[in-house]
Parts: sequence; structure tokens; C-alpha cells
Amino acid sequence: MSETEQHLTQQLLTQPQYGFLKTDPHLGKHIILLGLAGSYSYGTNNENSDIDVRGVTLNRRSDLIGMTSYDQYTDENTDTVIYAFNKIIRLLLECNPNTCELLGLNEEHYLYLSPIGRELLANRRLFLSKRAIQSFGGYADQQLRRLQNALARDRMASEERERHIFNSVKNAMYEFKERYRINDYGSLKIYIDEAENPEMDTEIFLDARLSHYPLRDYRNIWGEMNNIVKEYDKIGKRNRKKDDNHLNKHAMHLIRLFMMAIDILEKEDIITYRKDEHELLMKIRRGEFQKEDGTYRAEFYEILADYEKRLHEAAANTSLPEEPDYERVQEFVMSVNERVVRDEI
Repeated sequence: MSETEQHLTQQLLTQPQYGFLKTDPHLGKHIILLGLAGSYSYGTNNENSDIDVRGVTLNRRSDLIGMTSYDQYTDENTDTVIYAFNKIIRLLLECNPNTCELLGLNEEHYLYLSPIGRELLANRRLFLSKRAIQSFGGYADQQLRRLQNALARDRMASEERERHIFNSVKNAMYEFKERYRINDYGSLKIYIDEAENPEMDTEIFLDARLSHYPLRDYRNIWGEMNNIVKEYDKIGKRNRKKDDNHLNKHAMHLIRLFMMAIDILEKEDIITYRKDEHELLMKIRRGEFQKEDGTYRAEFYEILADYEKRLHEAAANTSLPEEPDYERVQEFVMSVNERVVRDEI
């Protein structure tokens, strides 16, 4: 981190827009960890990078033995998200990439650490398991699909583009079935058939057979499907320079996710800052693997294939357990929450 960046982060939390950190009743003295997230934490920031802050705050006594509940604080103005302690524990047990990386920052990227925050960092290996294979691999797959979809929007024939939309929606539906309990109420099926729309050759269709289904869940499902389709309807409206910047950022994060997952499986540790691979990641972000038409050179896909192979090998040979150490995690959580209830913090 440069001297300018160090000065910036040192002064960050004193700025007026971060006043909520002191005034919100769930934050203030309850905060145990604050750190930089996003590009600064990975070491891939550039002059256009925003500052993202992530953190952890303790659940209050009223959350633990009273009638209130609390999951997280979000401030969109400063791009700050602070997770409640019990919630981040649940996410860490799932090896959630966005929260795992908060436990693997460089020391200088932590803006604040209380003694309990340091306890959380010291216990980070308790949360690691083979679940990282699916969580990081699934997240990487989402990044790859975004990359493919963005390219498909502008550079593929309508029939092929419809196939990409179909694959994106179908992939989302795997999550829907579990998250919205669709199978308990009936079924949803999507497929491609001869188009009803006279401007298309083929078209995606949906068969919905649901009984006594919660309206709000149906609205959420429809909304998520609609957002996927809308992404493809921006043809001819793209700002090429701006969109390519986003495209290259997705490509960079795709490779970075593989790097972090391999570290977790091989080294059994979380390493967020990518010092050794910095130049490769920045080359991807700068668009050095893009061709003039916006697609990617074969070299990029060779790098991607190599990391996919390394992840499969790491997954096959890791000594991480199938599941995290629930018993020791529970002991740690109980220890922390008991101190909250006893007002010993």
C-alpha cells in the first residue's frame, strides 16, 4: 500500500459520511472488526476504484436473550456493510467468499480490530472445509457466466443469444428450487421452442404449475428471471469503454476466486491480498487479454483452464474436513455471546 493510500485509510473513518459507525445503536462500541474490501483488499485497485468497507458487530443483549433480532447494517452511500456476529458466523461456516476474505486481509487493511475481532481472526481456520470447493467454485462459475453473457449480448446471433439467456435462467432455477421451496407447491419448467414472437426464430417458454404458492415468493422469482433477461436487452445501448472495464473486472475476479480457493484447499488459510499474482490480475483488469472485437484471446482461456485444473487437483488432495469444526466454532460463539450477555465487553 502506498503512503497516499495509507493516509487515505487512516483518515477514512473520521469523515462525516461514516458518522453512522458511532451513532447507530447496533454499531459504535459493538463493532469488533472493520476492514477494506474489494479492489483495495485484493491489491488490484486503480485510480477509479471505490473504497468499500466491511465489518462485524456483536449482537446486542436484546438480540441474544430479548425479543429483537439483527443481521447487518448497510450504508449504500459509502458502500459499507457490517455483519452481525451471529450472521457472519453462519456465512463463514458456508465458506462464503465475500465474508471469508474479510478474515484474510493484510494487517494494514484492517481499519479497526477489537480484542474479540482478533480472536475471530485467530480462529479463522475453524471455518475452513471442503465446502469451499462448491462455494468458491460456484461463485467463479457466476463470474464466468457473466463474462459469457456480456459477450453474448453484443456478439452472437439471436438464436444463440436466446440459448445463453436460457442457460442463465436455468442455472438460476437450481437455486430457486431450494430457496423458494418450489417442489413443495408444484413445478416450474423452462424450455426453448419455436417462437411465438414473429421477430424471433426460437424463444424461451415457461410452464408454471403451482398451487397455493406465496405471492411474494413468486414475485421474487419473476423479478430475478426478469433481471437476467433485461441484461440481454441492452444491445446497442452499451458504452463500449465503460462496459469493457466491467467485463475485464469480471474476468479478473474470476481468476482471483480460483487463486483464493486453491490457497484454502492447499494451504488451509485465507489469503485475500494477491501479491504474487498481482501483475497477472492487473493485466486482465487493464484489458490486455482482450481482442479488438472485445472477445478474449486464447491465452486467457488457457490461464482459466490451468486454474480450473489446479482447483480440481487441490480439491482431490486437500486435507480439509468435509465439514467445518462445528463444536469448536460453537464454543467460540458461546464464549463471545456469553460475554455480551454478562456485559463484560
